[in-house]
Amino acid sequence: MGYRLSKIYTRTGDKGETGLADGRRVGKDHPRIEAIGELDTLNSQLGLLLAELAEATAQYPALNELIEVLGPCQHRLFDLGGELAMPEYQALQPGEVERLEAVIDRWNEEVGPLENFILPAGSRLIAQAHVCRSFARSAERRCQHLNAVEPLRAAGLAYINRLSDLLFVAARLIARRQGIDEVLWKAADKP
Repeated sequence: MGYRLSKIYTRTGDKGETGLADGRRVGKDHPRIEAIGELDTLNSQLGLLLAELAEATAQYPALNELIEVLGPCQHRLFDLGGELAMPEYQALQPGEVERLEAVIDRWNEEVGPLENFILPAGSRLIAQAHVCRSFARSAERRCQHLNAVEPLRAAGLAYINRLSDLLFVAARLIARRQGIDEVLWKAADKP
């Protein structure tokens, strides 16, 4: 494979526009660029979660499974970003959604039913999984906003939706495998 970027700066975006792979120039605040940016932010946060999981596996070897499942998600997010940058490009396969659903079902069996609202707390890993979940929801909203203007493939929209569900269950699984009680939401006392 040749070099993808021979020069990091091009100065072509200095006036608030950026180029898509199909040659179109759009504003940096275009819904397509907003969606790509949210996917990039999610991918960066997911990278942080994966790094922290890797550090924690010495103490909690059962967390390795999360790395095995979430690691490929970074690549699929990059695929989805590629589809947004090149609207004719199709990289994300519908089977990826099914893969996430199978993992969600398996992990959900292990953590059991949710009986109360939980807070994104308990450990740094749990909180980071929830940060990723929050960014996945934000990316999904941006993709849905773009979809209303320029229709997107159903597989990408389903994938980002399922990924946020997976990250929620991952946070619960991390708590279980670290032996940490989930932090339950408590309603304010009524006067």
